[in-house]
Amino acid sequence: MSDCCSENPKSAPAPAVMPCPINGARSKRVDVLTVKSLVRQLPLGMPNDQYYFCEARDCDVVYFPFDSQAPIFRREDLLVRVGAKEKADPITICYCFGFTRNDIQGEIARTGHSTVAERITAEVKAGNCACKVKNPSGKCCLGDVARVVQDCVRANERAKIEVVP
Repeated sequence: MSDCCSENPKSAPAPAVMPCPINGARSKRVDVLTVKSLVRQLPLGMPNDQYYFCEARDCDVVYFPFDSQAPIFRREDLLVRVGAKEKADPITICYCFGFTRNDIQGEIARTGHSTVAERITAEVKAGNCACKVKNPSGKCCLGDVARVVQDCVRANERAKIEVVP
């Protein structure tokens, strides 16, 4: 029989999404470079296995492997606070340029809008971002920034309505 039809688990590609082994949250692939850049102490000889990023706020796991024999990394294992998992300020939204939820809230409170996304976009165009090695998700933060801006604008509008006599 030919080997062309036999399954080899090592050659099978890892799925794009996996459930977190602790809470079952839908978790997306993250580059092993991200894991190796942000984990405080890597085990000697850590393999280049596929890892997943669990962003569920109620879960302590940050990275878990496709291969269940590789180590799991939790919040305390990382060099940075994981904004997606934080409840207390400062909550980092942009790891490359240091923008926090408070920065966005403050700007919206003062001016009614936020320029954070435009400032990040300008830096990205200038080649100054390093999301793959600075952001725990390994991805660009602009989607997160847009969501936070939207939430903060709504909160600011609600606060104005509550103040009106």
